[in-house]
Order: sequence, then C-alpha cells, then structure tokens
Amino acid sequence: MTQQTINELGEFGLIKHLTEKIKLINPSSLKGAGDDAAVIANRKSTTVVSTDMLLEGIHFDLMYMPLKHLGYKAVVVNLSDIFAMNAVPRQITIALAISSKFTLEAVEELYAGIELACKKYGVDLVGGDTSTSRQGLVLSLTAIGEADEKELVYRNTAKEGDLLCVSGDLGAAYVGYQLLEREKRVFLENQTAQPDLGGNEYILERQLKPEARADIYQLLQTIEVKPTAMIDISDGLASEMLHLCNQSGVGMKLYEEKIPIAQNTFDMARAFNLDPTMCALNGGEDYELLFTISQNDYDKIKNVSEVSIIGHATEKSAGVQLITKAGNVHDITAQGWNHFKG
Repeated sequence: MTQQTINELGEFGLIKHLTEKIKLINPSSLKGAGDDAAVIANRKSTTVVSTDMLLEGIHFDLMYMPLKHLGYKAVVVNLSDIFAMNAVPRQITIALAISSKFTLEAVEELYAGIELACKKYGVDLVGGDTSTSRQGLVLSLTAIGEADEKELVYRNTAKEGDLLCVSGDLGAAYVGYQLLEREKRVFLENQTAQPDLGGNEYILERQLKPEARADIYQLLQTIEVKPTAMIDISDGLASEMLHLCNQSGVGMKLYEEKIPIAQNTFDMARAFNLDPTMCALNGGEDYELLFTISQNDYDKIKNVSEVSIIGHATEKSAGVQLITKAGNVHDITAQGWNHFKG
C-alpha cells in the first residue's frame, strides 16, 4: 500500500486531515478549526491566555522523545500555566512547523498525543497553523482558560508571613533527563546496545509525559483555600521562588528538609553524583504548582498529602534563603533553565 505524503496533502489538506474528527466539548467553543479564526464565547468570566514554544534540539530530542509523548507534553506545559493562574483551561491552538523528514504517520502520532491530552483535561483544539521548517520540528501552543476575576491568582501578591507550599515532588524530570541522555550517549557509541532503563519508570514519565496539576486546582477549591500567589515550576524551584519574591516584594526562607523528593529521584541523583536538593532547586520541568497561602489557612492544608509546606515569606531585606538540613543558611540564586544561555 502506497503511503500518502504530506506534500501530496498540502497545507490545507493536512489541517483538514488532522482536525476533521475533532469534536468540541466546551459550550464556550463556538467555532473551532476550519475558519479564519476560532470563536470563543466570553460572557461573565475572565479569559486567560498563555503561549509556549517547543523546538527540536532545544526543548526535546527525538532520539528518545516519542512523538505521541511530545504532543501530550506540549499541551500539558501550556495547561500548567493556566492552572497556575487559578483558572480552568478551555481551548488550545497549535502552530506546527515540520521538515520534509516527517511522514504523515509521524504527524498523526504527534496529534494523537495532543488529542489524548485534550481529552484528559477537557480542552478543545480550536485552530492553529502549519508551515514547513528547515530547522526541525517546532511546536507553538496557546492555551486559553477562564476564571472569575476575583478567583485569579498572580505572582505579585504574596505577603510577608505567608506559607510557601508546593504540590507533588521535585527533581524527577531532571533526573529522568539525565538518564535518557546517558542512554543516548551509550547508543551513539554502540548502536547494538540495549537501553538500561528498568525500574525508573517514574522519573522517565516525569520527563517524557508530565501532568498538569488540575487535581491541585480542584483540591484548593474543595478545601476553600485561595493561594495568595502562585506559579508553576517549569524552570526549577529556585528560579520560580525568585520570580514570586521579586514580583511580590518579599523575601523567603526555604527549608531543605521540607523539599519533597521521591525516593527514585533521590537514588538516581546519587547514582549520577548529583545533589538531589540541587536537582529540585535547579532542574526544572516538574510542572508542579508553587504557591503561598495565608497562615490562617494552615489547618486546612496541613494534612493534604499532595501538598508540602516548605517555607515562608519574610521581609524583602532578608533575601531569599535556603536553610540546609545542617542549619546553615545560603542565599538562593537561580541556576535553572535559561533559554538564552550558551
């Protein structure tokens, strides 16, 4: 059977092929892909919009990133920004640039991951664009969400005395990346070698197929806790703490012993001669939610298993500090992902 090529389909044929079976599920999605623009109803709520770009060779490596996982992850990293605003994602748009090396089946695999993420998180794919690329695969996604204006949470509203909280655990995605890079180097030296990944499913999934913390958004609604400030952890705990502190005009004390690190993450970090705490501080791509709450809400959140209280906000002049397990005090500087470094 002869396989149809993307060139034979053309741009509009490809868009039709990829989107014709997509069904809209949100009432606010009035018009999806197929016209000059998507149409989204906006009556009584506030619309929030976030865009992220993923570039081959910069944000992902197709030697070990399956296209279906990439499509899924591309959606998740955008939705995480919406949840970090204390809002609900409703729609996404996708701009896709692909080189001639990709078959139609490869692009279908990418879109299968995108559709899977949309289905899981209840969002609609309502449009986008496609183009050719001479630089490999490029994905640019825009997420559109909604919230009552009074429910929105920003980065610049933490107050002195607030408690610093984080969802889930940290550092796993970075250690998973280190493992994948190690196996890539082994393969490049010996292409008959089989990857040694057994027993590390957790850290690999955190790198290849992360999840946005919709459950934390829902949990906070249930226990009636509204964060005073919030951000998602894409570039590392240290970097995101500094964003919160700089924009809110506060300092922060972070306690090393309180930072949640999974056992698999800890063990593999040690195997790579890495400090697990530094992986959590500077690794990035965890997509957990980092937020502050009023001390008055402590009793509501203290027994929530998926949330750890890891520090508290101080006066700005005190700076942003890490209190180590030994009781030493170190200033925190961001050394996580920098898009323009090197």
